[in-house]
Amino acid sequence: MNYKLNTVDNKKEHDKGVLGTAWHRLVPLMAQEGRYVGIALVAIGVTSFATLISPVIIARVVDGAIRNGDYHGIFIAGALLLVIDVASLISSYVQVRTMGGVGRRVLFKLRNQIFKKLQELPVAFFSQNKSGDLISRINNDTDKLNQFFAQALMQFIGNGALIIGAGVLLLGLNVRLGLASLAPAVIILVVTQMLSPWVKRSNLRSLQKLGGMSGEIQESLQNFKVIVAFNRLDYFRTKFKEVNEENYSASVRTGIANNTFTPLYTFASALAQMVVLAYGIVLISHGQFSVGLLIGFILYVNSFYNPLRQLASVWSSLQLALAGLDRISEVLTLESNMPVIAGGEKAATASVLEFKGVSFGYPDSPEVLHHIDLTLEKGKTYALVGPTGGGKTTTASLMARLYDPTKGTVYLSGKDIRSYTPEERTKKIGFILQEPFLFTGTVRENILYGNDEYIGYTNDQVAALLEKANLAELLSRFSEGLDTKVSSSGDAISLGQKQLIAFIRAALRNPELLILDEATANIDTVTEQLLEEILKKFPKETTRVIIAHRLNTIENADEIFFVNAGEVVKAGTMEHAVNMLLHGKRAS
Repeated sequence: MNYKLNTVDNKKEHDKGVLGTAWHRLVPLMAQEGRYVGIALVAIGVTSFATLISPVIIARVVDGAIRNGDYHGIFIAGALLLVIDVASLISSYVQVRTMGGVGRRVLFKLRNQIFKKLQELPVAFFSQNKSGDLISRINNDTDKLNQFFAQALMQFIGNGALIIGAGVLLLGLNVRLGLASLAPAVIILVVTQMLSPWVKRSNLRSLQKLGGMSGEIQESLQNFKVIVAFNRLDYFRTKFKEVNEENYSASVRTGIANNTFTPLYTFASALAQMVVLAYGIVLISHGQFSVGLLIGFILYVNSFYNPLRQLASVWSSLQLALAGLDRISEVLTLESNMPVIAGGEKAATASVLEFKGVSFGYPDSPEVLHHIDLTLEKGKTYALVGPTGGGKTTTASLMARLYDPTKGTVYLSGKDIRSYTPEERTKKIGFILQEPFLFTGTVRENILYGNDEYIGYTNDQVAALLEKANLAELLSRFSEGLDTKVSSSGDAISLGQKQLIAFIRAALRNPELLILDEATANIDTVTEQLLEEILKKFPKETTRVIIAHRLNTIENADEIFFVNAGEVVKAGTMEHAVNMLLHGKRAS
């Protein structure tokens, strides 16, 4: 299955229109925030009412109290406007505070959902996508949605309420003058609807380029030692310059797209005021309008177009939020191609693992393994040898169900390996990778990672556990024993020590099948001999699969398989295996 991201087709997403798309995609994110959204909407209603009632009061004061010299009436009107402004201030504060909380909670839930989904996806997904881009989706893209919910959403609704209220009042005061004042808005809204898909695509492209830059930085920093060792800082600079320029160009285009609406809306507002002023003067000269009504009308025109201008920036925020949601949804809608299936009853068998007609190929690549039949018996030691790239690690990965075969079936203890839950499978199989990964913490935390059986064990209990498992001697390799600090990316411990920790972690699970992928590649000879002695002390029923290039590592194997050119065949004797390695030939 192809899990490659950044493949969203955005040219076909506007069947319902931009507002329809936004409604159907953003509202479900606030499904559990109804109470707080309701409070914010009430606050918006108070603010909108305060804004819309003020021009009416001003118009009446101009036509009444000011014309008649009624200073008491002017004072009362002024006091009323002050009360209205204070109420508007309080409601605005309530709105901002409430929606700020909504935005944070939505952000928290979204990040949890994405991280949970990432844990459900198979290894193939992470092989096809850069971790930097995934981090950008969790951090940057979700934050765009947080900003929209916390700031822009209520502005969008509040300004929308003002626009509707002011439009109704303009038409109510004078239909012809109202229609003339609203004509520029109709034109500008049509233009907005036409340009919105382009704005959203620009924002999505910018987010993708930002994710790509994060991925390139993460990859370069992760391999910085190699870059310095080969004195290829120029390569680092060149690669970063390329992605940075791409990100810069995309962000410039996005900035142009996002700021397109503001000058258009400003022009529409100025045009509407000119129309109202000119037409209003004509109506006053004919005795069909008063000066106070004209002032109130102009104020309502401002109440209509000022929110419209603010919507220009809010609109770009909406497009950015939808673009971020596209990238988030691209992850959330993925499904693992490795589900747990019903496996039927467990068959009685002496084997711990079987391949029956197994074939495998990575996405967009030729098939790596062809129709493999393989049986591993309980308690035996098997070695997989072959040239680099021959398929040894792929075979081991299929044994541990890091991947599923494209054809055929893998059986674990007489049962389809796909029918085991991840918890059941990892208890049965221990896998020490060629490049062990550790978490920042201590040796103790790393060797007990993921092992529910020993949660809460003290250092003394863990030490006794290692003694019982014949692993205690390995702790002498660490300066502070179980409390030795471990860094996933630093130099606190050597690579050989990291492999020792990975070995102990797997051994403590007491697995039925133990797979060692070059597990002794970075360990000194003394430690390697120690590990070999410990392997011999494993329970008799434990099956061991060893992948190694050093021949002394596999000389005591019960059976040797040669893996190359898509085939896994028995190599026979040690001498025969050596001959096959030297000549790259398959067994006859």
